[in-house]
Amino acid sequence: MRQAVGLYLTIARGAFRRYSTYRMATFSGAVTNSVFAVILAATFLALWRARPGLGGYDARAAVTYIWVSQALLVSVAAWGGGFQDELQTRFRSGDIAVDLYRPVDFQGWWLATDLGRAGFQLLVRGGVPLAVGALWFGARLPRSPLTWPLFLLSALLAVVVSFGVRFLVSLSGFWLHDAEGLRALTGVASMFLSGMLLPLTLFPAGAGAVARALPWAAIVQLPCDVFLERRHGLAVLGELGFQLGWALVLFGLGRVGLRLATRKVVVQGG
Repeated sequence: MRQAVGLYLTIARGAFRRYSTYRMATFSGAVTNSVFAVILAATFLALWRARPGLGGYDARAAVTYIWVSQALLVSVAAWGGGFQDELQTRFRSGDIAVDLYRPVDFQGWWLATDLGRAGFQLLVRGGVPLAVGALWFGARLPRSPLTWPLFLLSALLAVVVSFGVRFLVSLSGFWLHDAEGLRALTGVASMFLSGMLLPLTLFPAGAGAVARALPWAAIVQLPCDVFLERRHGLAVLGELGFQLGWALVLFGLGRVGLRLATRKVVVQGG
């Protein structure tokens, strides 16, 4: 058990170091996120001045939501991506068959890789927009020191939930041979259902209830609400439990899909 944990930590550290070598890409991405957040924040300010208290947020909380969501955007791979790009390349080259028979759990390997990537992106690319928002737009920082570890835990669970969705989409490549179309559809769903563009509380009552029950809500909306301290006590644990529940469900579905995919590879290989 200890050796397995050590192995996955090594994989995660390797991914962290690998992404840290792309310094110019990271800097450019952080600037892009910050500029996009400025545009959205200005739009939100105008909207909330016209409709104070919209969706249960005051103007400052709404602006803070934008900066936190932009800080999370790449870390949780809300648009998709991360390990998916490399995995899709291995599908096309046929190397995926070799990967499945290595003495390392296939799903665990890619999860560890994605966590290492997400850790770097949150620390560096996410930190810049959050700092810009706090200094320029007066984004609200958590009042309680306990909120920071809860937010980091929520962000970690958000990455795992996102991984679960993306892993299932990638597994479709065993049957479709090219998952790009499904990836695009999932990206559109994530754009609207994760709270990336608008808080889900702004949706009409019925649509909002459905959106908040889907796994995408655990990717952006819930970490932002934890940061904004919209829930207290057991309510916060309930939100974390919601994220954990979806993480376990999606991980389990990934195990089932992987087992079916392995059988398919064996059959195709004779």
